[in-house]
Amino acid sequence: MYQSRFVALGLVMASVLTPQSAIAKCEFLMPIGGDGNKIVKKRVERPKGLIGSAFGRTNWNTDFAVNQPYRNYKLFFTADSTDSASYPIQAFLKFSDGSNLQVVNESMRPPMGTGKMFGPIQAIPGKAVSQVNFKVGTAKDPGATGFSYRISVQGCR
Repeated sequence: MYQSRFVALGLVMASVLTPQSAIAKCEFLMPIGGDGNKIVKKRVERPKGLIGSAFGRTNWNTDFAVNQPYRNYKLFFTADSTDSASYPIQAFLKFSDGSNLQVVNESMRPPMGTGKMFGPIQAIPGKAVSQVNFKVGTAKDPGATGFSYRISVQGCR
C-alpha cells in the first residue's frame, strides 16, 4: 500500500517537473488523394493492367502529405484480416529535392486487430520531408493478395 502511494507520488512529481516542450506533440497526416480520413483502409490487390503481368498499377503505395517540418514520424500498421497473412511492408521518407530514404523494410504476420508502430523515425537535418510513403504488398509475395489492413502516419514536433 505504501509502495503504490510512493509510485503514484513519483508519477505526479515527474509529470509536474517535465517541461511541456519535452512532450512531443503529434498529429495525423492526411493521405494524398484520400477521402478525408487520416486512417487509410486498404486490401492488398494484384497489379491492374495487363492480365498476368506484374507491370500493371497496384494499390500498394499510399502517400501522406507533410505540410510542415516535424522532428520525427510514427507510422502505424494494423492487420484487418481474420486469416494469418504475411504483409510485406516498406516505408519511405520522400524529400522535396526528389530523393527518398527507406525507413521500413520487413514482412509481418500479425493477428487480426494487431500490428506495429514504426518509429519514431527521426527527420534528416537539412532535408525537407514532403511525403511519407507506405507500401504494403509486392509482386514477390502474391500470397498477401486479398488481405486487409489499416495504416496511418503521425508527424511529431
